[in-house]
Order: sequence, then C-alpha cells, then structure tokens
Amino acid sequence: MDSESFQLDSESLWAWLVNLLSQNSEGLSDKVRFFIPTVDLDCNNEAPDPEVIRQQLNMLYAQGPATWKTFIHCVCMECDVPLELEVSLLSIWGQEDEFSRHPGAGEESCPGPRLHHGVKRPTQSYGSSPRRKHSRKQQLELAKKYLELLKTSAQQYHGECWGAGHTLASPQAYIPPILQWSRDTAPLDTWEGVTGGDPEEAADVDVIIQDLFNFRTHKAPQVTVLLGKAGMGKTTLVRRLCWRWAHGQLDRFQAVFLFEFRQLNLITHLLTLPQLLFDLYLSPESDPDAVFQYLEENAHRVLLIFDGLDEVIHAGSVGVDNAGSALTLFSGLCRGTLLQGCWVMTTSRPGKLPSFVPTEAAMVYMWGFDGLRVEKYVSHFFSDLLMQELALAEMRANEHLRGICAVPALCKVACLCLRRLLSGSSTALPPTVTQLYLKMAETFSPNETLLAKSLLGLGKVALGGLDTGKVIFSVEDISPPVMAFGVVHSLLTSFCIRNHPEHQKIGYAFAHFSLQEFFAALYLMASDTVDKDTLTDYVTLNSRWVQRTKAKLGLSGQIPTFLSGLASHACRAFLCHLTEQDEAWVGSRQAVVVQVLRKLASRKLTGPKIIELSHCAAETQELELARFIAQSLPFQLSFHNFPLTRADLAAVANILEHRDVPIHLDFDGCPLEPHCPEALVGCGQVETLSFKSRKCGDAFAEALCRSLPTMGSLKILGLTRSKITARGISHLVQALPLCSQLEEVSLNDNQLKDPEVLSLVELLPCLPKLQKLDLSRNSFSVSTLLYMVKVAITCPTVRKLQVRESDLIFFLSLATETATKQSGAPDLQDKDGQKKEQSRSLEIRLQKCQLRVHDAEALVELFQKGPRLEEVNLSGNHLEDEGCRLVAEAVARLHIAQKLDLSDNKLSRTGVACVLRAVSTCGTLEELRVSLLTNTVVLTFAREPREQEGSHKRGAPLASFVSPVASEQSRSSPRVRLTHCGFLAKHMEGLSEALRASCQTHHLDHLDLSDNSLGDEGVAILAQLLPGLGFLQSLNLESDHILLRGAGTGRDALTGGCEPEFPAGAQLLESRQRHTSRSFRLQECHLEPLNFGCLCAALEKCPGPLEVQLSCKTLSDESLEALLQHLPRLPQLSLLQLSHTVLSSRSPFLLADIFNLCPRVQKVQLRSLCHAVLQFSSKEEQEGVCFGFPECSLRQEHMEPLCYALSRCKALSQLDLTDNRLGDGGLRCILGCLPQMPISGWLDLSHNSISQEGVLCLLETLPSCPGVCEVSVSLGSEQNFRVHFSKEEGARTTLRLRECSFSPEHVSRLASSLSQARRLTELSLTRCHLDLPQLTKLLSLVTQPAGFLGLRLEEPWLAHINLPALMEACAQASGCLTELGISEGQKQLWLRLEFPHQADNSEAMALRWDPASGASREWLVARSRRLAHCDPGTDHSLTRQLVETCARLQQLSLSQVNFSDDDDSRSRLLQYLLLCSCELKSFRLTSSHVSTESLAYLASGLGHCCHLEELDFSNNRLCEENIELLIGALQGTCRLKRLHLSHFPLEASSSLALLIQGLSHMTLLQHLCLRHNKIGDVGMQSLAAILPRLPGLRKLDLSWNNIGPAGGVQLAKSLTHCRCLEEITLGHNALGDPTALGLARRLPPQLRVLCLPFSHLGPEGALSLAQALEQCPHIEEVSLAENNLAGGVPHFCKRLPLLRQINLISCKIEDQAAKHLATNLMLCPGLEEVLLSWNLLGDEVAAELAQVLPQMGQLKKVDLEKNQITARGARLLAQGLVQGSCVPVIRLWKNPIPADVAQSLQSQEPRLDFAFFDQQPQAL
Repeated sequence: MDSESFQLDSESLWAWLVNLLSQNSEGLSDKVRFFIPTVDLDCNNEAPDPEVIRQQLNMLYAQGPATWKTFIHCVCMECDVPLELEVSLLSIWGQEDEFSRHPGAGEESCPGPRLHHGVKRPTQSYGSSPRRKHSRKQQLELAKKYLELLKTSAQQYHGECWGAGHTLASPQAYIPPILQWSRDTAPLDTWEGVTGGDPEEAADVDVIIQDLFNFRTHKAPQVTVLLGKAGMGKTTLVRRLCWRWAHGQLDRFQAVFLFEFRQLNLITHLLTLPQLLFDLYLSPESDPDAVFQYLEENAHRVLLIFDGLDEVIHAGSVGVDNAGSALTLFSGLCRGTLLQGCWVMTTSRPGKLPSFVPTEAAMVYMWGFDGLRVEKYVSHFFSDLLMQELALAEMRANEHLRGICAVPALCKVACLCLRRLLSGSSTALPPTVTQLYLKMAETFSPNETLLAKSLLGLGKVALGGLDTGKVIFSVEDISPPVMAFGVVHSLLTSFCIRNHPEHQKIGYAFAHFSLQEFFAALYLMASDTVDKDTLTDYVTLNSRWVQRTKAKLGLSGQIPTFLSGLASHACRAFLCHLTEQDEAWVGSRQAVVVQVLRKLASRKLTGPKIIELSHCAAETQELELARFIAQSLPFQLSFHNFPLTRADLAAVANILEHRDVPIHLDFDGCPLEPHCPEALVGCGQVETLSFKSRKCGDAFAEALCRSLPTMGSLKILGLTRSKITARGISHLVQALPLCSQLEEVSLNDNQLKDPEVLSLVELLPCLPKLQKLDLSRNSFSVSTLLYMVKVAITCPTVRKLQVRESDLIFFLSLATETATKQSGAPDLQDKDGQKKEQSRSLEIRLQKCQLRVHDAEALVELFQKGPRLEEVNLSGNHLEDEGCRLVAEAVARLHIAQKLDLSDNKLSRTGVACVLRAVSTCGTLEELRVSLLTNTVVLTFAREPREQEGSHKRGAPLASFVSPVASEQSRSSPRVRLTHCGFLAKHMEGLSEALRASCQTHHLDHLDLSDNSLGDEGVAILAQLLPGLGFLQSLNLESDHILLRGAGTGRDALTGGCEPEFPAGAQLLESRQRHTSRSFRLQECHLEPLNFGCLCAALEKCPGPLEVQLSCKTLSDESLEALLQHLPRLPQLSLLQLSHTVLSSRSPFLLADIFNLCPRVQKVQLRSLCHAVLQFSSKEEQEGVCFGFPECSLRQEHMEPLCYALSRCKALSQLDLTDNRLGDGGLRCILGCLPQMPISGWLDLSHNSISQEGVLCLLETLPSCPGVCEVSVSLGSEQNFRVHFSKEEGARTTLRLRECSFSPEHVSRLASSLSQARRLTELSLTRCHLDLPQLTKLLSLVTQPAGFLGLRLEEPWLAHINLPALMEACAQASGCLTELGISEGQKQLWLRLEFPHQADNSEAMALRWDPASGASREWLVARSRRLAHCDPGTDHSLTRQLVETCARLQQLSLSQVNFSDDDDSRSRLLQYLLLCSCELKSFRLTSSHVSTESLAYLASGLGHCCHLEELDFSNNRLCEENIELLIGALQGTCRLKRLHLSHFPLEASSSLALLIQGLSHMTLLQHLCLRHNKIGDVGMQSLAAILPRLPGLRKLDLSWNNIGPAGGVQLAKSLTHCRCLEEITLGHNALGDPTALGLARRLPPQLRVLCLPFSHLGPEGALSLAQALEQCPHIEEVSLAENNLAGGVPHFCKRLPLLRQINLISCKIEDQAAKHLATNLMLCPGLEEVLLSWNLLGDEVAAELAQVLPQMGQLKKVDLEKNQITARGARLLAQGLVQGSCVPVIRLWKNPIPADVAQSLQSQEPRLDFAFFDQQPQAL
C-alpha cells in the first residue's frame, strides 16, 4: 500500500473509530487504564468529547504496535463492528511496518498521558545526589508534603471510579470476609449492617480493619500475618485498607506503603530500604534523606504492607550499606532491625512461614463469606430489584451453591452464571466449581472457533507461567488476540512495574491465581500437544506445607482439582467442541485422570491430601470413585495443624456419605472456619468427632450445635482446648439432649465458669447412654464441686466422679444397665428408698481441691445420703487433723467398700492417733496405712459379710477356697502400718491407747511400726501392749534403732513370756499354718559356727514353710559348713538366703556338695561370692537340681574339683557358670567331664572369654555327647555360650553360632565336625564372616549318610546377593536341595539339604537325573526342551548341576528381593528355578519389588509348577496390570492348599474378579489369607459367593479389609457350607452385631480360632458368639479385643477344655460385667493366657481371679494392665498366687497402685509384674 492511500484509509478509519468510541467512552477509558496503568484520567459524567477520545486513542497508539493491535482486537470483539471494517482495521493497523506512520496526529502533536502521583518518579534515584542539611522546620515541611502526596497517590490508585456498570469495584461496595484472629474471633454482628454507600454502616468495616492492629498496648505484636486460601480476598482487603487510610479513616498511621511480592520478584539487584520506599513506590519532590529521617523518627506511625509472601521466589541476600533483596528487607522490618517500631503486615496462603516472622506475630485467618455475606454480595451484584430477589431466592434454595460462594473469587463467577440462568440463557446452575468456570467461559463469545482459540491460547500462557514459576507476563508473552480476549472479559489485569527509577514497564497477570490454574488445567485436558503421561504428572495431591523460600513456585493444589472437574461427564460435550475431537478421545483423557485419583486413594494419605482428594472426587461427580475413596479411608481420620474451611469439611462429608462403616474424625490444632461444622449436617457415618483448637470459639460451637442433632451415629464428642464461653455453652445445652446416643462428651480446657459447668452437669439425666463427661481444665469453685458431688450421688447412672486440681470427669453406666440391676435386686419392692441404692456403687475422688474442715462436714453429710461408696479419695486437700478425724469417725456409717484415701492432708503425729482411734468402730477395716514421710493415709476395707455371702452364692463352686476360720479372720483382723512417722518412745503412750481402743472391736492381724525411732524403750512399752492385741500374726520393727544383744530388753520383751498366754491364738495359728509361710530375717549380724546350732535349734520349733534370710558382713568357711550341716534338721525349710555376705573362694565347692547333705535341695545359686540362695522342696525326690555359680572368679584349675562334686548329684538339671574366667582350657575340662555329669537341662558358660578354638573344640566333642540337643554360641558383645541337653534317646541337635568370625582355615574343621555329628538337623551361622567362597566350600564338604540338614546363614553380603553366584554355590552341595529361602532385607539365606539313604531310595532316585537311566535321560531331555527358551545367564555345566541339585526342591522362599528391569538375570534365573523344580510345593515371594518384565518371567515359570500347594505373594509392590498378570498365572494351580495375598492391592474390581474366578477352581484350598486388601462390601459379597466351592477350607483371614455389616452378613451366610473351618480371622472390619449374630448361627463345629478384634461389636453380638462357642468343643483361641463389650462380656456355661487364650483387651469392661467371666474361667481348664488389659476392672474382679488362680493349672499369663485395680486387689492376687497357683506372671502395669506398694508386693511375690515391659522370665 502506498503512502497516500494508507494516509487516506487510515484517516477515514481513525474518524470512524473516534465516532464509534464516542458511544462507549467509558469502555475506552477502561482500556486506557488497563494498557496504561500510570495514566490519570478525569472521572466525570459529562458527555464524551471527541477531542478527549482522540487524545486517549493517541495515548494508546503511542504505547507501541503490540498494545495498539491488542486494542484494535478489543474494539472488534466488544463493539458492533461490520465485517469489512473489522478486516480493514486489522489489515491496516495490524502491520508492523506500517505502524510508524501516525494517522491521527495531524499537524499538532498529541499531548502525552498524564501520570498520577502514585507512580511519578524523579529522574535520579535515591542516594545519587549529595545530602543537604535542613532545619527542623524545613524537614517537617518536606515530610508533610510527602505524606500528602502519598495520600493523594493512594486515593487515585485505589479509588478510581471504574464506571457505573461495575458496582462491586467501588470501595463503598466492599463486602468484608470472615476474619478470625489467632486469639479470638471478631463478633459477626459487627459486619451485619455493611452496605454500599452508607457511611455509618461502612464505618463498621473500618472498625474491623483497624482491629487488625492492636494499638491498646505497646507490647502488642507489630507484625500481622493475614492467612487465607487463594481467592479469599487478601489482596482486596489490603487495598481496601490503603483506600480507607487515604480517606483519613485510619488516622493512626501517617504513611502506608503497599508492595506486592510478585512484582518485587522481578527486581534482581540489591536495594536499601529508602530505595525500596522512594525509587520503587513514591519519591519525594525533594531531599528524600530528610523525609526518610522523619519516617525513622515516627516509625510507630508507619505501616508497610507486603502482599503475597507465599509468592517469594528469591532467597534473601545481603550487601553493603544495609542493602539486600526485597525478602531481606522484609525480614529486617519484621525483626525490627530496619525502621524500628514500624508496623508490618503481610498476606500469605496457609503453610509454613519463614523463620524470621516473629512467633508473637498476630495471625489473622480469612475464611471468605458466610451465608449473610453471600446474600449481600448478590444484592450488590444485581442492581435490578426483580433480578435481585430471584437471585437471592435461588441462592437460599441451593445450599451447594452457597458453599461455592464462600470463596469471594468464586462468588462473582457464580453470579455471572446466575444472571445467565435468570435471563433464560441457561437451564440450570452448574454443580461444581470447574463447571462454573466453563459456564462462564461459554458466555464470552458466540463464535465457537474464536472462543476455542482464545481459551486454549490463555491456557497455554497460564501453563507456561506455572511451569516456570511466572505469574506476571509482559506484552510480548501474550499474542494480541489472546490479550484482547482477556481484556474484554476481565480475565487479565495490568499494572506498572518499576525495577529501576528510570525504567518502568507494564505487566499483566490473571485476575486471580485460581483463574490461571483453571486455564492451565483446561489446556492440559484439551490440547493435543499434551500426551496422557504428561497429563497424569499434574494429577498430584499437595500437602500444603511448602517452604516459602523455594527458588521456584510450585504448582498449586487447584490444578488437580480443575483437572478432576474437567474429567466429569458433564464437561465432555464442551471439551469436544473445544478440541474438535470425538467423545472417545476426550473420554480417554478423562478416564486417565479418574484412574490416577483412584490410585492415589489407595495409598496412605495425610490429612491435607485427603482434603484435596475429596475436592477432586467432588469435582469429578463419579459416584464409584467417591465410594472407593470412602471405603479406603482409615477408621481413624486425623487432621493436624492446617487450616480447614467449610468447603473442605463439606467435601469430606460428601465422601463419607458413600461409606458403609463408621469413622472417627479428629481435628487437632487446625484453624477452622467458624461455620465449618455446618457442613456435617446429616453426616451419619461419624462415630467420633473431636476438635482440639484454640481457634474454636462460641461461633464455632453455635454452628456445631446445628449439626449435632442430625448426626445419628455420633457416640463421642470432643471439643477441647477451645475458647468456648457461656455463649457457646448455652447452645450446647440445648443441642446435647437431642443427641441421646452420645456415650462420651469432652469439653476440657475451655473457658467455662461455675454456671456453665453446672448447666452441663444437670444434663446427665437427659443422656441415657452417656458413659463419660469430661469438664477438666475449666474454672469451678468449691461450692460448685460440692453440688457436683450431690449430683453424682442423686443421679442413678453416675458411677464415678473424679476431680483432681483442674481435672473434672464424670463416669457413668448405661441407664438400661442401672434399670436392669435395680429390677433384679431382691429388695426392690421394699418401701425404703435407700435399699434401692444398694445395687449401685459410686466412686468419689476429690484430690487437690482445697477442701477444708467445714467442707469435710458437708461431704460426710452427702455421703450418708448416697449409695454404697466403692472408693473415696480426698487426698491433697487441707483437712488437717480435725477434718481427717471427722471423715474417719464417719467411716462406720458410710459403708465404703474398698478404700478411703486421706493422704497429703497435713496430718500430724497426734492426728495419726486420732484417726486410729476413730476407725476403731469400723468392722470392715482391712488395712490402715500411714506414712508421714510420704504423706500417705490410706484406709482399705473388706467387703461386708452380706456382700461376701452374696458373692459366694454367685460362685458356689469357689466357696470352698477360703476356710471358715480364714474368712472370719479376714473380716475382723485388720493390718495397721504406721511407717516413717517419726514416732519416739514418748509417743508410744498415746499410740498404745489408740491401739487398745481399736482392739476392743477386732484383733489386729499385722502391725507395722518400721522406720520409726522407738528404740529399746519404745519396744518395751509396745511389749506390754502385746497381750491386749489378740492374735498378732506379724510385727515389723525394722529400722527402729533396736540393739540386738545377747540379753537385750527389746528382744526379750518381744520373745519372752507371751506364748503361754495365747492358747486360742496358738490354735488359730495351727489352722492357718497350712496356708501361711513363716519368714525369719537377721540382718547385719556376726555369726560364729556355734551360733548356728542355737539358731537352728530355735527354728526347729517353728512350723513351716519356713524362709530364713541372713545378712552378715562375712561368713567363714567353718561357719558355712556348720550352717550346711544343720540344714537336714530343718525339714520345713523352703528358702535359705545369704545376702550381702562375703564368702571365700572355697564356698562354691562346699555348696556344690550340698546334695549329699540335703537331698531336698532344689536350687543352689551363688553370685559374686556374696549372694547365695538355696531353695528346698517338700520331698526328697526331685526332677532336677539347679546349680549356679555366676561371677565367682572360677578358672580352669577349679573345674575338675567342681565337676567332681557336681557329679555326685544324681539329678543335675542346670549348671550356670556365667561370668567367670574359664577360657578355652576350662571349656575343655568341662567337656571332658560331661559324661560323668548327667545334665538333663542346660549348661551356661556365657561370658567366659571363649574363642573360636573353644567353639570348634565343642563341635568336635558333639559325637561323644549324645544328650546334647541344642548349642547356642555368640562370641560377639553378648558372649553367650549355652548347651541344652535332652533325656530322650536319639534327640536331634540344633547348632546356632553367632559372630564367631571363622577364618578360611576354620571351614574345613567346621565341615568335618558337622559331618561327624550324625544327629545334627539344623545349623545357624549368624555374622560369622562366612563369605560366598567359604559357603561354597562348606556346602561341598558337609556330608551325612542320611536325613536332612538345614542351614540358616545371615551375613551382610546377603543384602545385595548375586543370585546366579549363590545358585552356583548351592549346586556344589553334596546333598539334594529341598528348600531355599532368601531375604535380602534380613540378610538371610535358608537351605535344606537331603542326604538320602542308599538303600530303599528307588523312588527318589527315579526323580533325580541319572546318566545311566534311559527313562531319567528322557525326562532330562523333556525338561531341557522346556528350558530351551530360558537362558539363566550361566554355562551348561552349571545348568546341568542346577537341574540335578534342584530336582527335589520343594520350598522356595524369597523375601525383600528386588527384581528390577535393570538386571534381568535374577528374573531369568528365578524362572529357570521354577521350571526345573518339578516337585516344588511351596513358593513365597514377599515384601519384594517386582518389575513388569520380571513378573512376566515369574508368571511363565509358575505356569509349569503343577504340584504347588502353597503360594505367598504378601506385601509386594505391584501395579494393577501386574496383579492381573500374576493372578492369571494362578489359574492352573488347582492343587493349591495355602494362598497368602495380604497387602496385595485388590482395590481394582477387575483384579478382584480375576482372583475370585481363580479361587473358584482351587477346590483343595485349606488356608486363604487376604489381609489388608480393602476389598470392601462389594468384594466381600463376590468372595462369599464362591466360598461354598471350597469345602476343605480350614483357615480364613480377611482382616483389615473395610468390610461392613453388608459384606459381613453375606460372609456369615456362606460359612454354612464351610464345615471344616478351624480358624476365622476378621479383625479390624466394621462388621457390627449383625455379622456377629450371623456368625453365631453358623459357626463350624471344628472351629479352633475366632479372632474379631476391632470389629465394632457390641454386647449383643459378643454374648451371642459366646453362646455359639459352647457348641465348638475344639475352640482354642478367642479374641474380641477393642470392641465395646461394656455390660455384655462373654461367659460360658459349658466346659471348653481346649481353650488356651481369651483376648478381651480394651473392651470397656467393668467389674460388674466381668464377674461372670472370672468365675467361668473354671470351665476352661486348659487356659494359658487371659488378656484383660486396658479395661475398667477393679478389685472385685481381682478378688474373683484370685480365687480361681490356684485351680488353673495351665495358666501362663494374666494381663491386667491399665485397669483400676488398687493395692487391695493386687494383694488379693498375690494371695491367690501363694495358694499354689503356677501362673508365671500377672501384668499389673498402669494400675492405681502406689510405687512403694508395688515394689513391696513384687518383692514378696515376683510374679506380680508392675513394669512397662514384660519381665516374664524366658525359658532357656
């Protein structure tokens, strides 16, 4: 085109353009502001002036060709331009070479754009000119001008009038989101009156904004962090703040600066703070130094706002003169090193903040809109009143839409779609966020081609930016048509970017970040340049915890959400139009996204990822995916320390709707939106709901109360560590009575006061199923406490009130249980109401409650009106002597059943006597224990006679356990223990009076006055008192400063003249001595040989069993010999102990010869030559005598005389010589003497410095020691050396060698010894430095005439095993390989070799390769043909050896072995082994990684293993395709008897269907294990359909499979046909009582094991199973652990002679419910383990167990950990053990038993175990 024609055409077009835009001058102004953000346009309502339009066009034209071309595209899109003119505009002004000729300038030049002050900059930067000095007045003038300029700039930049059509852009129309401060939430009513245009109502918003800064105290944090998800309005809020400040409504600040980190990221050079403020924001008109000095002096009135802290991509860096990066300057401002005292505010998405943000910074969370705010937003959006009403009605009716609009950024999108719906352009509102965006996109252009190109163009820009961490684009990054599309539809924003004082440019960004993510997701889904693999890479779940100093922005979690939304079927039509592809192409890409989500759901996910996955599932609208996610969720779903909105919880609730089994939700430390709980309305799957967060306040509680009555399955509610006050409690009090199913409510650690606590306590009668109410860590007074005691007494369901300092807990029993007990009571018909209370027991614990004397009086009065008190604990108060006396005097009237604790109440010595005198009238007192040193005052009571009789009637078979005399004595003979009280002789007079008063009503059983200071004088006074104390069974005066002399007054007083005066007592002693052992202790004494004669003469008269404990500093050989010589004179002696007594080196030989002196000896142990223990039996014939001489410095020369002495013992069972100095020489001596010492048990030579030479010597001796059955040696740090013997003839030998460090020359000797040991069956070598060559040599040398030899090897080199080399070593073995096991993780190898008999081996030889046999040769040829395609990577000689060696291989086990694609030699060799092992019966491949290619080799090999009987593929990492390939290979294994596929991902329906198809043909299957597979109800129903086809099934394990009642019931029905089932394991499934009832009707009669732990069983299901088990006489093990069996504990009415274990751990079992179980244990005589830990059992059950223990001959363990057994119950158990029980251990850890009592009981009865770890002795 020539110049003249161009000029004519352009001038005409220019005139036409001016005329066109005169009709839309406002739109033109908008475009000018967009393309030139620095321009300052006048905003008025006057008619448009053509000259003004021409000037604005000239401004745009002057910006360059890209801007002008984009503007022309905007005109063509937005205005009604004829087609020919549109072509002319784009053709003439769209050319680069023609652009330089300005068509509209004419002869006059066009004035440049007028910049507003907010971006006006000087020509030189700060610091480039010399500083000038100013007076103070001049400085103030300069600062004043700058501050005015700053406000003017903010007014213009943040308050432009953007046209009447955009009312929401006006600052007056701002709708504030919900703000929640870190300590409290602002009241919602302060926002209720906010509307646009009303100054008074708008002022409320300013109050909220001003509350972001706490000006009330100087110590308040001056850093505020505003946290909120993308789209919540963080940037809008800070801009609103600047606008309000510019209009004088935030006058606390003189200067406010707003920076955006997304712009600061573009600045790569270092800055100083003045450069940041003046060069990059706003420069003063002159002298910036003076202005900055003013800002420093008034820093407390300066606010700096940094928007988008989470968008920082450059790490901090520091230069000279305090220069640094933008992040470094921000860090200095936060820490106060720059502009000290200023206020700093920043915004960020939730996550991990940089470390320089102060911990005391104020955290403010933005939660978006609630319903009220959404309605206000809609009201402002629709100006037409009719449309406004219709829109509000639609919004109120659509709850899901209101949830979407909670995000302010989405609210506008929803309104656009709503406008289209109301105008008739649309039929329905989209249900998901993604579809909302798509619906919005559909309104952009009627031209589908233009729409598609524009959308994909924006998507490409968006994705490229996210991939490179770019959120700001230049004009060159976006093509003009795409830019125009974004401008016209307000998808893009623009702003001025200055990274240098003299350089500025225009930057572009998406309107908000989620919009960029949406377009990126759209491009990923719709672009044919993105393959499916790339698409799947973007479907990830973010944890939300990202570092803020990353070098690159990571992709936000919104992209997977948008991709999921685009995968919905509803989006398919739109995507087909957009991509111009068919539905198959689009559907395949959608299916890829859904498949990835399904795989993610099968993994173990953290809380944030579960939230993201729930959002993704909701966007897909795939019901099957939602159902699969719901079933895959764990039973305990925890969310810890990350913010959650209402939309997040709504997404989770939507998933839970598809769940069949209950779930527990736990929110710990999560900032929660105040209206968040409303999302749980109608969520019936939640069984436990727990919130622990300081962010939960009254508004949160109010919202929660609207949901609670609709959650029908909720049993446990926790609202702890919150900020709930009276306002929130008022709502809870109204809501809780509507939740009658609640079992536990916890409101501890809130801000409750007396009225709130009382209102909650008064709800107890309204909650019939409530079992626990926890109100701990709240504030309540003593008067309120007394009222709560009254409530506990009067409320029939309360069984325990526990108060300790700030702890306050009510424990209750079910109302139905209480009613049942009362209805069954014999005295119910009595008119006396007090008798009705006797059926209920109550426990009161009021510890550290500051109770005083007058409170004790009130408590006694209350206690007398109440039911029977099980326990009263008033310890830690201020009762003092008088209060303790009042309570003690009332004991006889209170009928306390177990214990009264008055410890730590400032009781004095005088008060002790008063308490002792006060309890004299109580006939049920069992023990009074007082220790003023430990402030202990505890009264323990025995049950009243009526209760005992009732108990005996209930358990009649056990009544004969206690003799009548003993029963009477237990009721009337208490124990008094007054230890560590500091009593002197002068106190004995008052104490004696109290003891006499006490003995007037009952005789004392035990009196303990140890650890006082009575002295001889006090003992003499006590001796005078003894005749008045009746029969005293024991008197303890230990550590009372008594001098033991030959004729001391203390000893004479206690031993002389008393016995003749007590004939009745002596008679009683004779009746009790059968059950009581006597103990004689003599400590720190000096005994001569003559003394032992006198001592033994005195002890001869003492009845037995007798225990003698002596402690002497030294004991000579003569004294020891004298003592041993007198032992035969003491036939009643059961124990002789010499502790802390130094003996000579000759003492071991004296003790070794004791069997000849006293054949009753059972055990002799001498340790360290100073501790000796001798145990004796009641009869002379013993099974064996145990001798032990550890740490006795025995050497080689001592062995011969010691062995000679021991050889005289006819029944030597055990010999312990550990920790001596024997060495190899001593070992040789012992080995030489072994034939003369017939040891029947074990010989322990550990820690004796024995070397490898000694080990080899032992092995060489094995053939001459026929009784050896096991040798266990470790030469490492353990230094173990044990030899076990057996009495059986021909017993097999096991050899275990550990850390023996054999050298190569030792291997030959080792092999020779092993070959000579004919009875050796197993050899274990652990870390013995045996490498592969030595192993090869050992295998080739070891040979035996017949039998099997197993070799277990553990070496570090087995962690990276060379499988071909190992098989080559196995090929060298002289025996035939029958079993092979490899575990790389455990670094272990297992081999089993067969050495066949030469005779009678025709059948075996026929199966081996023999060159002389034609038939065998034919077999080898056939096998070779089968192996022809398989190349194991070895030579032919090895192949031939492997065929021969592995021909008899029957078991192959591989664990933690890696079969990767990098090295296929392992896979090929495994295939080869399977092909050449014709007799293989068992194959195990567990916990391994198997690639797809390797699995193909494996499947090929398995296909030829036709004799397989066992297959184990547990815990392997396989994808769905590999699983189907592997299961397909199993179709031909019809002989399988055992199949293990635990942790085998069978979530995919195709894999499960294929497995079930294969199982239907395995008719010989006996054991099926499918643990941890999440097969769910649907899979269970399919599996149950084929179980009847497995008639021989004996073991079934389906635990951890997300099976609910629906699947469980079907399984129970199918078991009707499985009559051979012996073991059923279904634990950790939510089966419920329906399944239990179904199982009870169909339990197979051969059942041996029933395991249903954590199966959601209740009392009904448990009782039905117990009744059904009576028809299973072979039952051996029952586990119902972790079920709620309160009130329904299983008990039996028929004998179950084979039952070995009952597991009822953590079943909420109480005393009353467990009594029947304890008494019915007698029906299970074979019981070995009773597991009752973590329940609520008390002393009553302990008493019942104590009675049955002596009659349980097979019992090995009773576990009572973490119950409520007190010292009284522990003593009863100890008595039960003493009566002859053989139980090795009773676990009592974590019971309320004082440490000193536990230690004392364990010293008396070591089988009581109070430790955390099980200290049960292990058999050697």
